[in-house]
Amino acid sequence: MSAVLSREKEPGVSELGATDEAGFTALAERHRRELHVHCYRMLGSFQDAEDAVQDTFLRAWRRRETFEGRSTFRAWLYRIATNACLDMLAKRRPEPATGGEVLWLQPYPDRLLDELTADDADEPEAAALARETIELAYVVAVQHLAPRPRAALILRDVVGWPAKDVADLLGDSVNSVNSALQRARAGMREHLPAERQEWTGGDDDADNRELVRRFTEASVATDIDTIATMLRDDVRFAMPPVQGLTIGRDAVLADWIEGGYPEMTGLRGVPISVNRQPAVGYYVWHEQESAYLPLALDVLRVSDRSITEVTIFGPEQFPHLGLPARLPEDGAR
Repeated sequence: MSAVLSREKEPGVSELGATDEAGFTALAERHRRELHVHCYRMLGSFQDAEDAVQDTFLRAWRRRETFEGRSTFRAWLYRIATNACLDMLAKRRPEPATGGEVLWLQPYPDRLLDELTADDADEPEAAALARETIELAYVVAVQHLAPRPRAALILRDVVGWPAKDVADLLGDSVNSVNSALQRARAGMREHLPAERQEWTGGDDDADNRELVRRFTEASVATDIDTIATMLRDDVRFAMPPVQGLTIGRDAVLADWIEGGYPEMTGLRGVPISVNRQPAVGYYVWHEQESAYLPLALDVLRVSDRSITEVTIFGPEQFPHLGLPARLPEDGAR
């Protein structure tokens, strides 16, 4: 059963309407991170998830007198957060591109996901589910679903709500929710990589960690030939918010070469983990600043000892990932 529904009713919420703002904020803040992750799955954007959680807390405060204690306070917040996300999705344009990329996709730092780790420490199946459903491939696949089937899928398969509760939230019948769920699962199979189940936890494998290390060294050295040996034949490359999904080693390398990557100098790489995947933040030397400044973030998917996906994000993602704004000169340049 999901963490949302399995925990006992929280103390201090039976008379929520009489709670002052400070007390309400203290209750709500306990759930900020899990609500943020939920909204991130729904929206695919770290910043949009921030806005959705703020909207959720504001709506909850204004509607606190409607909380009747028939569900947990946590479940009540999930209902409000899901509706906040559906409202945002109704206003969002453009729709996901048909080529498979999601232009508004943003990475989620593992250091924040670790805040939820303690909740799953004694539930390995829940921990595995949480990991699988935060990886970029899953988040991208979810974004290709229509909003209401998307909500049904996440609430049923990730959060673990009964179909009746999802139907109540969406204002549909249980049969309608089950039908939407079947369509959503079919849509996910269409957009998820075929070997998805094989890579769960793969980046913890020593061989894969070594592969990421060598990829980072080759990238810093702009050694395109060595990089080529690590990419699988059907490797996928995307660079949100730039439109276009490139598939195939030769096509990906041609794209990088055309962009002038092999001519770059003065690079450094800082390893990091996002979306439970290995990633590298790259910095480039700026003589006038006497420092290395943010350039790009590579998020990798590793399967069968090869790199099967590279998603590159811009330096604007560095602050919320906890990456430094600059690196000093240290002789390693």
